[in-house]
Parts: sequence; structure tokens; C-alpha cells
Amino acid sequence: MPHRAQHDAIRRLMAGVKGFRARYYERNPENMRELAEHGQKPDVLLIGCSDSRVDPALLTQAEPGELFVVRNVANLVPPYQPDGHYHGTSAAIEYAVKVLEVRHVVVLGHARCGGIQGLIRLNSGEPPPGDFIAPWVSIAQSACERFIPASGGDCGEGGAGSATYLQDCPHLVERAAVRGSVENLMTFPFVRERIVQGHLHIHGWWFDIDSGELWVIDPETKVFVPVFE
Repeated sequence: MPHRAQHDAIRRLMAGVKGFRARYYERNPENMRELAEHGQKPDVLLIGCSDSRVDPALLTQAEPGELFVVRNVANLVPPYQPDGHYHGTSAAIEYAVKVLEVRHVVVLGHARCGGIQGLIRLNSGEPPPGDFIAPWVSIAQSACERFIPASGGDCGEGGAGSATYLQDCPHLVERAAVRGSVENLMTFPFVRERIVQGHLHIHGWWFDIDSGELWVIDPETKVFVPVFE
């Protein structure tokens, strides 16, 4: 049965590709022909999580060619570090900003993020799983220290005690990680330059998979506020 279920999953994906082809290549081929012949020119770079429950294109109902997407564990942006090593997320940012000249960068976090749960467990003293997850999610550690006060407060936006946010307020950690990634984007010289020129705008979003609510960083107060009232 498990073996059959694995094949069923692949068959569903192939059926999805067939449906995509029917919709975009057979019934309305103009857009895909344009994209194939003249290349992509998206306005938005979206940095999302690898979590299967939060697919950026499905969530935003974007059409082909509208989003340039990079996904990683916990939707993190590392600081600018041109050291000759492998930097997949940084390479995607560089390509989107310098080559595609996107006009917006969105960092999309979400509720119940497994990567952030890993960071919380690390902070509580659990040993790291594997070789790569702990170093990666530690990118968000300094953001938690900056955006979540060490004592007092509750689970509301703007303050929580260390024990509280580690155990009871994971959404604060998720949002702090988004805010940290937004700050890390500013360490990239070519990002900073285009922002100063007025050609690029940075956005921090957090999606609640329990309720379907979208929260965004208010440009004036710098705290998360709900979009839909």
C-alpha cells in the first residue's frame, strides 16, 4: 500500500502538469508564448518557506511570469557575505534585483513554521537535528534577540518574555524572523542602492495558515498589522 501511494502521488503531479498544459498552452497560449520567446520580467521577488502548505503562487493566485520565487527553510535571508561559498538564496536575490530588476521584494513567513520550531527547540537546549538545519535557522537568532524583549509582556505584537515566546508564542518568533530577513536584505549593496533610488520596495508578510489572515509590516510603525479587517 505505501508503495502504491507513492506512485499515486506522482501520478497526481503528472495530471496537474497535463492540466497546466491544457490551460496555458492549448486554451490560452499567448502568455506562455510571450514568456518563452521574450523571457520573464516579473515585478516581484518573493522569498518564501519550503513548507508545502504555503505555496506562494497558490496563495497569491499569481499567473506564470508574475513572481520570481526563492524558497528555503523558514523563508530566511542571510546577510550579504560574498565569500566564494555556496549561497543559493543570495544568488536568487542578486539575479532578481540586478538582472530582472524587480520592483518589489516580499519576505513571506507563516504560522506553524517547522524551521522556526527548530530554532525554538535549539534555544530550549535540544540537540540540533542533522548537519544543516541548525546553522541555517540560526540566521534568525539575532532577530529574535532584537525584536522580542528579554522580559515582560505577553504574546501581543511588540513584546514577550523569553520563556513565553519560546513555548507559547511561536508567531512572535516567526514574525521576528521576517523582520530580521528584511533587515538583512539591506546589507546587500545593490538592494540598498535601488531602494535609495526609489526603484525597489521591501515588504514583510506573515500568513496565518489557521485562519487565512495575512499580516504585513507597517512601513511607519514597523510592526505587523492585519490586512483584512
